[in-house]
Amino acid sequence: MNSLLLFVVSSFILRFLVLEARPVKTNSHIVVMGFVYCDTCHNNSFSKHSYFLPGAEVKIDCMFKVISPRTAEQISFSVNRTTNKYGVYKLEIPSVDGIKCAEESAIVNSCQASLMWSSTSSCNVPGYRATSDQIAVKSKGANLCIYSLSALNFRPSKKEISLCGN
Repeated sequence: MNSLLLFVVSSFILRFLVLEARPVKTNSHIVVMGFVYCDTCHNNSFSKHSYFLPGAEVKIDCMFKVISPRTAEQISFSVNRTTNKYGVYKLEIPSVDGIKCAEESAIVNSCQASLMWSSTSSCNVPGYRATSDQIAVKSKGANLCIYSLSALNFRPSKKEISLCGN
């Protein structure tokens, strides 16, 4: 009887170990993020007089290639996001079967953002209207991709000469 029990228990343990050794199919987890600031000095860079803009509206456009044995598909979408109190907008894309963002080139999978409107009338003239660059951080093991988009900015209608000089 002990040998039968030992056989059954060892069978379960062996089966568990074999299942654990198989590669797990993971769907991708994608995060798109960037920030919006007020370019007080009209120089298209973040200076000591610049500040992050909470409540600014940004449109995010993404396109991802789906890998499937039988088809070549693309998923494209556009969403609007509002910046938080730190001027950061963020989009988390739920896992989609077939998208392997960490294995594809940046040309095939890409996102960009564009300004919609400012939350403040004192800084509402668009500077950099759309992102041109992105940095993609990828982890193949977790199938995780973080797309960090270049900064967007608004400007005041008039440059503050007292703060920024000519």
